Amino acid sequence: MKYRNVTISGLPGSGSTTLLKLLRTHLESEGWQGFSGGEFMRAYAIEKGIFRPEAGIHHDAGHYDDAFDNQVDMGMREKLLHEEKWILESWLSGFLAQEVKDVLKVLICCSDDAVRIDRVVNRDQVTVEHAKKNMHDRYIANLAKWSRLYKAEWNEWVVKSGKVKKTDSIDFWRPNLYDLVIDTYSSNKEETMQKVLRVLKNE
Repeated sequence: MKYRNVTISGLPGSGSTTLLKLLRTHLESEGWQGFSGGEFMRAYAIEKGIFRPEAGIHHDAGHYDDAFDNQVDMGMREKLLHEEKWILESWLSGFLAQEVKDVLKVLICCSDDAVRIDRVVNRDQVTVEHAKKNMHDRYIANLAKWSRLYKAEWNEWVVKSGKVKKTDSIDFWRPNLYDLVIDTYSSNKEETMQKVLRVLKNE
């Protein structure tokens, strides 16, 4: 294969976790493993009493201290640097793969916000209003925290490499930071997986 590892990034409702599950099932016979940052953090939050499963709706990164967030994120980067056959899915996995060789960085988006909201409503069993507010609040809180936490890494991995100007605002989901961008509004889950596999296998 052309790449040693894969990252999948996407905002809530984009389909990134669905893609991880499909790829993990498809590639496990070839020795690939999958890791979801969101699932890991959710399990940790339940264990620590930060999050109640019956609440349904997901929480923002502000619930974790900086050291824990950093430990999990840099642990993913270490896997990308020193291991192979990992599929890592999280909001930041593509950013954490910047300047790491042989990583296929996939950005999953959905150009229709109404569809994205509907997916979250169905997944979390909440109202449209609740889903919209939660998605907005989580995005603002997470971006603020990670922009503060990873300002130096942004400059080192993204600005210095010439991908963005120093004056550009931090945006971890800029399409030009990724090798493959897929819009799941116009690409169903099977088509999305096949697009990734074609690039991964250099077909």
